[in-house]
Amino acid sequence: MEKQKSVITMKNISIEFPGVKALSGVDFELQSGSIHALIGANGAGKSTLMKVLSGAYTHYTGDISLDGNHVVIDSPKTAKGIGVDIVYQEVDTALIPYLDVGENIMLDILVNKMGKKHFVNWNHVYKKAQEALNRLNINIDVKKKVEDLDLAEKQMVLIARAIVEERRFLILDEPTAPLSNRETEELFRIVRDLAKNHDVGIVFISHRLPELFEICEDITIMKDGKLVITREMEGLTSKEVVEYMLGRTFDEEHKKESVEIGNTLFRVQNITEKKGRIKDINLQVREGEIVGVAGLVGAGKTELCKTIFGSYQTASGSMNLRDKKLAIKNSYAAVKQGIALVPEERRKEGVLVEEPVYSNLSAANLARFSTKLSFLKPSKEKESAREMIKRLGIKTPSENQKVAFLSGGNQQKVAVGKWLMTDASVYLFDEPTKGVDVGAKGDIFDLITNLAKSKKGVLYASSEISEILSITDRIYVMYDGEIVKELETSSTSEEEILYYSTGGK
Repeated sequence: MEKQKSVITMKNISIEFPGVKALSGVDFELQSGSIHALIGANGAGKSTLMKVLSGAYTHYTGDISLDGNHVVIDSPKTAKGIGVDIVYQEVDTALIPYLDVGENIMLDILVNKMGKKHFVNWNHVYKKAQEALNRLNINIDVKKKVEDLDLAEKQMVLIARAIVEERRFLILDEPTAPLSNRETEELFRIVRDLAKNHDVGIVFISHRLPELFEICEDITIMKDGKLVITREMEGLTSKEVVEYMLGRTFDEEHKKESVEIGNTLFRVQNITEKKGRIKDINLQVREGEIVGVAGLVGAGKTELCKTIFGSYQTASGSMNLRDKKLAIKNSYAAVKQGIALVPEERRKEGVLVEEPVYSNLSAANLARFSTKLSFLKPSKEKESAREMIKRLGIKTPSENQKVAFLSGGNQQKVAVGKWLMTDASVYLFDEPTKGVDVGAKGDIFDLITNLAKSKKGVLYASSEISEILSITDRIYVMYDGEIVKELETSSTSEEEILYYSTGGK
């Protein structure tokens, strides 16, 4: 006899935050054993809906039922108690960096079960954690500190934590954003195994449409906090999905504008990072030029950006801006000398999530908003913030809104906007469109193009080869911490870039 399917149903779910109606009468249903796509433009409400389901937001109205029985989800613990777990996009907020991998994977069990005893069987803890990692085919030392892991490894630790206890429903919020192609394939294998062989219902949130068509059976599309449509994936096209998301047609292909390129603006010569994370890097960026840094996850793109920005120390080499040698010992020195970085992990490094929009936008240039005695002038901050919000199209009720309550795409605009308040000459963008929808991606591309028009130099680091091809003038390809090839964008292809990105000679 076929096992009875379990169903969780959300009816007429609404929720409000100060100045924002985040969800308005949304219906959603998930059946065990299925993989269900949840998609929408940034700010559509998809993550909010799943935070209601997982117990993170409890002030909702509406009804939630499990197998026809009404349930009240008033905490993450309650959600887990009925078999619902979530793996968030912002991995660092969900992990304890000073604990090791095994402790983080087994955290819920340690707190809720083993913590009630007088002792912990650590052999059992590490054994169970290792079994979860083995199931994911991931080779990470269970006794390694989480703070020493890269972003992809942290993501896998979170997924391992979710599967170490049997869950009936698992929410994955942008799970592939930090993963390489190989790691993504491994994740898909795990997701299919959980659904097919373990009868787990999976909610898969992603802005990468090809992934949804590859792995999901059903799809729910949201817009402006409301349900647009729920249907089977079969028979649906990418173009239709985008039109449902945006409420209009959208040309997904960014048409690069022709921008006059001037003299060499910025030059890196023979830079090697102190710990050897990047080695013997040579590159240059001209005025008005958008230069791509392509490579797979782990190639060294982030390390290159952080070394240029002074977050990582150099062992040798030099950097020059307009033929003047730079002395960059730290990030403060980089900012003072005209370098700006929009980092990959925006919530951790790019914005102050608990601060309002206006103080984020002024953060990189406080002197501009201070008196001679160094007292801040909030009225001046807010006036400039309102101008920047309008200029960048940041969706926020006001400049006083906490950044934490903005969507991913709007957080990214804030992360960029703070540098537009400075007089930077070189802009480093590290995976700038990660976790943002196609509409916000177009806005970010326009913003970067406008920087080029104003004679700024742009270094655009991304593992999304199609993006690199659509916005850059020239491309450096990285592999294992080194630049292995320089290519002209107009005369290369995705296949050629991928060839060098995977170690081709």
